[in-house]
Amino acid sequence: MYTTKKIIILQIIALIGMCLPILAHCFPEPGRVYRLLILDSQSGSPYQDVRISLIESLSDHGYREGENLHITYGIAENDVVLGEAILRKELSTKYDVIYVGGTVATISAKHVVWNSEIPVVFGAPTDPVGIGVIDDFDQSPKANFTGVSYPVPVRSRFLFLRQLMPDAHTFGLIYADMPQSQSYNRWIRELLEKDPAFDDVEVLFRAVPLVTGKNGDQQMAELAIPLIKELNDKVDAFLKPNDQLGAREYFAKTVESFADKPLIGLVKSDVVSRWGATAVVFPCLESIGRQVAVMIRDLFEDYKVQKIEPKWPARYGYAVDLTKAKRFGISVPVGILQLSGKNIVQ
Repeated sequence: MYTTKKIIILQIIALIGMCLPILAHCFPEPGRVYRLLILDSQSGSPYQDVRISLIESLSDHGYREGENLHITYGIAENDVVLGEAILRKELSTKYDVIYVGGTVATISAKHVVWNSEIPVVFGAPTDPVGIGVIDDFDQSPKANFTGVSYPVPVRSRFLFLRQLMPDAHTFGLIYADMPQSQSYNRWIRELLEKDPAFDDVEVLFRAVPLVTGKNGDQQMAELAIPLIKELNDKVDAFLKPNDQLGAREYFAKTVESFADKPLIGLVKSDVVSRWGATAVVFPCLESIGRQVAVMIRDLFEDYKVQKIEPKWPARYGYAVDLTKAKRFGISVPVGILQLSGKNIVQ
């Protein structure tokens, strides 16, 4: 018969056996240095925010730069060809994972390492399905790409607009002529065409040429001034585009300077940093970074990329500038105020 002491020992052994897979999943392999190549479409927000979050999260998982993690950084400057050149140059080094931030970097990686043995994790591209690196979300990847997309789904953004401004029917959207805008604008057109909930909504699209480089977003905002003036009397509000023009502050400030209609932002800073927007529903960039970090951690731990399903952002945030809302005659619903929490600007 088992004694009490033997039973306790057997229970401890069983408990250790149950915990071993969990422990193995939580700690890097001792003595191993993991290699991560990071290629971002551009250096600033939103790519920087996601990158910082993913590196911090990897550290929380035990993968620390300068200790057991070696990271090589590259910036594509919103130039697919430059991104391709950076990737080709780095292919002589054996990387465990390649991370690509944004649409341009994801396209570059598709051209260079599609279906290769190196797993690729994307973070914050607008339309990975349209790019062709995945077939859909929440299903096994078809090749060596997985990751987390960027935008709040179009329908969710328009439901937010409907709740915030129920009497608004016409919106102006000035965008940069680049892949992420083309994808996002197509989704808007499909929504307005197929969803009866928005059959009274019209979006007036206007494009400015893509300008790359350090001050590209500022130059594009200046090019948008005549379009802002043209649309001002035709629309109830302006929408920030889902592209490099929309991700930075200059366009918001330009709309505020040259229009007397509210601007619905794209990123949190549009409101909380007082860039010029009245309200925004935005993807949580820090959450995207954490989601991406879990995927990279799993790949470091020899999970197959086909077992890691691509995802939409897990969390959204809300922000409102009450002073601007009052100026434009917008009575912000209690529900939006509650969701905004600390992101309310007085």
